[in-house]
Amino acid sequence: MLNVAIKAARAAGAIINRAALDVEAVRISQKQVNDFVTEIDHASEKVIIDTLLTAYPDHGILAEESGSTHGNPAADHIWIIDPLDGTTNFIHGFPVYCVSIALQVRGKIEQAVIYDPTRNDLFTATKGRGAFMNDRRLRVSKRIRLQECIISTGFPFRKGDNFNQYLRMMGDVMQRTAGLRRPGSAALDLAYVAAGFTDGFFETGLSPWDVAAGSLLVTEAGGLIGNFTGESDFLEQKECLAGAPRIYGQLVGILGKFSKFASAGDKAAVRSAVETLSRDRTSDSHDPEAEAPDAAAEGSEPKDAPF
Repeated sequence: MLNVAIKAARAAGAIINRAALDVEAVRISQKQVNDFVTEIDHASEKVIIDTLLTAYPDHGILAEESGSTHGNPAADHIWIIDPLDGTTNFIHGFPVYCVSIALQVRGKIEQAVIYDPTRNDLFTATKGRGAFMNDRRLRVSKRIRLQECIISTGFPFRKGDNFNQYLRMMGDVMQRTAGLRRPGSAALDLAYVAAGFTDGFFETGLSPWDVAAGSLLVTEAGGLIGNFTGESDFLEQKECLAGAPRIYGQLVGILGKFSKFASAGDKAAVRSAVETLSRDRTSDSHDPEAEAPDAAAEGSEPKDAPF
């Protein structure tokens, strides 16, 4: 089954790479604000589904673009597919995107493939048999001090996202780490946690096809993945936190209060802090002195200044 998934991912990657040679010619439509889909998403998804169902006609499919319309939705074996994770990056020519395929058996992820066509990096995992990148065994980062860690995330871009709450989350993490990164593909973000390239990852609003394959990579590489309060049943909950075990625990301590499953007291404290931040941002945006350039500062630079 893993080999069939690899075959499907590489076939999709070939379609994506051909399109990337002339990305401006790709037809694009918008599902909602800042949420794009291209003809390449659809072509990639079709070749993946065709490959999987040719080998396993009785299996089910859950795909980003076509949902559960293909295969047998009542099957024990469900393939969870994101044909092009990082579409916004792709249509801008920014080379951070991937194909993600996972096999869920009776509710548990048992096979995973993430393929990065721009670098020809193939991440694979089988439950109980470890995670690999191009046949090299993966282990999560060994760092245990959060202040030495790089953490990846996703920024809010959907209509209705709580932007001020995200600012609080990012601020709390940024002040305690060596840096925050936003590559733009959640599936690759999780693969990079598994590989130890980053030490942790968090994001809200994600769907099962964004995180299914990456979740198995992380756990098979020795990491932990769950929601913001540390519970492992996260796939349908639209909040995801992953990392090396010691870092994961520290991130739960920081992000747990932002979880939809947080205690009433934590939620009230977060709400109050977010409202304060929102008022501060609103007052700053209407402060004429904040917007006006400092006249005294203009022209005050010495004539022989080097820049």
